Amino acid sequence: VLNRHGWGFPLPPHRINHRANIRALADLGFQDIVSLNSVGSLKAGLPPGTLVSCADYVCLQSPPETFFDDELRGGAPGIDNHLIPMLVGKLAPEFQIQTGKVYVQMRGPRFETKAEIQIIQDWGDVVGMTLAGEADLCRETGLRYNSLAIIDNYANGLAGTAIDFAKFKDLVKANQEKVNRLFTRLLEILA
Repeated sequence: VLNRHGWGFPLPPHRINHRANIRALADLGFQDIVSLNSVGSLKAGLPPGTLVSCADYVCLQSPPETFFDDELRGGAPGIDNHLIPMLVGKLAPEFQIQTGKVYVQMRGPRFETKAEIQIIQDWGDVVGMTLAGEADLCRETGLRYNSLAIIDNYANGLAGTAIDFAKFKDLVKANQEKVNRLFTRLLEILA
C-alpha cells in the first residue's frame, strides 16, 4: 500500500511526487496498480458513498506528468483496468462498484468554482486532482493502472450544495470505515 498523500499531515494534491511514486513501484517489479481516489460527483445520480471505476479521463488544465522531459515521445494515455472485472466480482455483494465512468482532473488543491463544475459536467462523471498524472506515468513505465474511486462529495453547486474544506473533511471521515473495509478486502483478494 502506497499512500500518495503521505502519513501524518497529508500532502496536498499538487505536492504529490507522482514520478517518484510510480518509478518506485515500477522498479520494485509491480505490474498492476490499483488506485483508490477520493472524487467529487458531477452527477446527481452518483451520491456520496458510491464506489466507481473510471475507464477514461479528461485532463486539460494540469501540467503534464511524464518521464520524458528531454525527448519527444508520445503515446496514447489511458486506464487499463486489467483487474477491475475480477475485483468487481469478488468484492460483490459487499461493495457495489459502478464501472465505465469518466474522471475529470482539475488542478488542486482548491475546489472547483460552480462555473467550472457547470462546464465539466458534460465532460465526465466525477472530478478529482490526482488520477490523470498517475495513469499517464503508469502507461509510460508499462504499469497497468486500475481505477477505483469513492465519491466523497457532490461537486461545488451540484444538488444545491456549496463545498468547503471543513465540510469535505467531514464527508471523507463519514466514508472512512467503508474505505478501510475496502482496503482490507483488496489486500485479501490480491495477496
